[in-house]
This record gives sequence, structure tokens and C-alpha cells, in this order.
Amino acid sequence: MPTLAPPGLLPRLRDARSITDSLFDAIHPDAWYDRPISERHRLVFYLGHLEAFDWNLIAVKTLGERSFHPAFDKLFEFGIDPPEGSEPEDRPADWPRLSEIRAYNQRVREKLDAWIGNVPAQVFHVAVEHRLMHAETIAYLLHGLDHARKSPQESGGFPTGRSAASRMIEIPAGIATLGQAGGEFGWDNEFTRHQVEAPAFEIASRKVTNAEYLEYVRAGAPAPYFWTQRQGQWRWRGMFGEIPLPPDWPVYVTQQEASDYARWKGLELPTETQFHRAAYGTPQGGERSYPWGEDSPSPARGNFDFARWEPAPVSAYPAGDSAFGVSQLAGNGWEWTSTVFGPFDGFEPFAFYPGYSRNFFDGNHYVLKGASPRTAACFLRRSFRNWFRSRYPYVYATFRLAGN
Repeated sequence: MPTLAPPGLLPRLRDARSITDSLFDAIHPDAWYDRPISERHRLVFYLGHLEAFDWNLIAVKTLGERSFHPAFDKLFEFGIDPPEGSEPEDRPADWPRLSEIRAYNQRVREKLDAWIGNVPAQVFHVAVEHRLMHAETIAYLLHGLDHARKSPQESGGFPTGRSAASRMIEIPAGIATLGQAGGEFGWDNEFTRHQVEAPAFEIASRKVTNAEYLEYVRAGAPAPYFWTQRQGQWRWRGMFGEIPLPPDWPVYVTQQEASDYARWKGLELPTETQFHRAAYGTPQGGERSYPWGEDSPSPARGNFDFARWEPAPVSAYPAGDSAFGVSQLAGNGWEWTSTVFGPFDGFEPFAFYPGYSRNFFDGNHYVLKGASPRTAACFLRRSFRNWFRSRYPYVYATFRLAGN
């Protein structure tokens, strides 16, 4: 019999709901049917999707309850990840009114809250983490929305950094443990835990900055998605306004842009194994749960868990350095690797969500590790894997250089 979710976990679901609700509060009433990213659904889809996902997963698939609104269950069930160059063709009139969606959402929450004590722990964790993943997805969708069509929310300020320049750090050969241990929660692609021999390599102590990438742009490379140029000056397209391009923030780029830059510098992107070795390994041969050690994530360790809307300087958060002195391996931007997203040995898809990972084992998606400013702390576990297409520009993704 599956282990049921402890009653004390219900507040965690409600906390996750409050995070996504606050994001929706930033959307102006007349912007709900906008499509800020052409390849994705209109914003109105996400208002219904989070509750429809929970309902379909918990009420229908797990508890066998009958639907009270089958049309909405189906309409809002799945997001989209269309092939490059392909865009959806729906119109605003194809979507329900906001009042109808909100009434559906309220009824879903009331019913699920009453039944949550009968839900297996694994299913409960999937529901919570799915919502928190979408808290980040919705953030980068909102990033593409016109500034006049959203309400500013407070940022976490602008922490200062140290002055030392980035350098290449030698990482000695050693073991890297990838994947999640049996009996612990993880998504299907996190299993099974295994160890990999990592030959010696070098890795940059810091993420590549806007200033460093600007040299590449001046040499003829295209500018990243988050940059814009006005009157001959490069500017950062922030969540709630534009500012002069911060030179010491990490550059947000696609995997293809990161790979091209690395080749331009005569280096490469780290593999998933190399990232693990640099982030969690120690000179003595052991491994840590987090880059900084065993302490739980905290604001002093990095820019994550919705701490800020924007990046911080690449030299900030020294308390989050790894045992090898590599900075910001958790927070301030996901980090691209050169590893194609694929299954570990022993992979088994979730029976209740078979397409979560398997649909993306297509050779076109690459593994990202770390976290962004809008990543929930639960995803800082060592085994978690993120992935996107190589030319997908909207995610809060950074990179650092590596070499053998």
C-alpha cells in the first residue's frame, strides 16, 4: 500500500498556491489573453492549468473521483512544447471567461483539500513540485509581457559582489554521484542513483557575465533575448522595466549561444558529470548534498527560492561556494551543460505521468543544473535535472566554461 502524504503537508500545497496566485496578480485584467511567448499558450491557459493538473492527477487518476467539469479538465490538462518554428493558432475567443476558470479553480481546491489525507505521498509531491515548476515558467512568460501590461512587484534588492576576477579551477579526477536514492522523492528522470568516474578537468570559478558576452557580440555574434539596444546603448529587459546592461550579472543565453561562445574562447561547456563533480565533490573525495555543504538552502547561499526577479552579480553569495571554490552553482541562473537529456539506467516512467520525461528523450533537449532566482528551494536537491531545447531563449539560463 502506498505511503500517504502526512497531514502536515497540506500547508506546503497552500504555500505553493500562494506563490502562483501572486504571479497571476501581476497580470493586468486586459492582458490575460495575451501570448507573450509565441510558442507557448496564452496566459489564460496557465490560470486553469495548475488546478486542472492537480484535479486530473489527484482526483481522477489517483482517487477515482468523477469529474464535475470534463471540458475544463481536458482543455487545461497539458501545456505545449512545439517544434522550433511552429506556433499555436488559437484565438482569444477560443478560451473561457476568467470568471468561469476561477470558479472551477475554487471548486477544485475545496474538493482536493478535503481529500488530501487519502493521497499517496509521491503523488502529493508531484502536485506541489509541478506547481512550483510552473511558478518559474509563468515568470519567464511574464518577462516577455509588455511592461505596461503587468503590475510591478517588489524585488529583492541588488546584492553586491566580491572584486576578484573569474579564473579556471582545476578539479581533480574523482567520483560524481548522479540521480536520486531509492525511497526518496524524485521525478522519473532522476532515477536510478549511480556513480560516474570523472577525469580531471578545469572549470571557471564564475558564470560568464554580460560584459564578457558583450565582447562576443561586438565581434559579430547576435545579442541574447534579454538584451535590447536603444540609442546605441545595450540595456537589460527586466521583468518590470529596462535598465542599463549590468556588466557583472550573468548573461542569460540559449544552449546553442553558450556552446558557440565556448568554442569562440577555445573551451567548452561542462558535462552533467563535470557539473556534479565541481558542485558537490570535495578535494578529499567525498560529496556534499549542496555545493556549500549539508546546511539547508538559505538566502545567504544564493539567488534562488524567489529571492529576486533579476540576477545578482556573479561575485555575490560567497557563502554558497563549492568545496573547490566554484561560485553560484546553485542559484542566479540555471547552467547549461553539453549533455543531451536522456534516461539513466533503470529509468521507469511514472505510471500516472508517463510523458513527463520520456517525451523529451529526443536528442534535441539539453540538461541544465543549478537554479535560477525564480527556482523553488526544493529543486536544489543534487539529483534534480532541468532540460530545454538548445535554441530556446526564454529560460533563465546561464553558463560557465570548462576544459580538459
